[in-house]
Amino acid sequence: MNNIAHHLQTVQHLIRAAEIRYHREPLSVSLLAASKTHSVEKIREALLAGQHAFGENYVQESLLKINALAHENIEWHFIGSIQENKTKKIAEHFAWVHTIDDMKIAK
Repeated sequence: MNNIAHHLQTVQHLIRAAEIRYHREPLSVSLLAASKTHSVEKIREALLAGQHAFGENYVQESLLKINALAHENIEWHFIGSIQENKTKKIAEHFAWVHTIDDMKIAK
């Protein structure tokens, strides 16, 4: 088992244990892996280990990864601050946005 797979497995076990401890429904908590600054190869390793939700915070870097992994089953999340001139690209390429702090950008 590679290092990424080992770490993901460990985190998943901790999440499942926390669900039990805090009386959450099984599988009700999911992991969003922050892939910012990580290579396409490392994201592929995480995919092979079962991780499918990835968070990015740099639009230009993210678009390179999104295009390189376009045929993979990935749910992309934008987790960085949003510049007004980047909103269209974010809306087109990400399933989720976690960091809207301005009504103008939300619109």
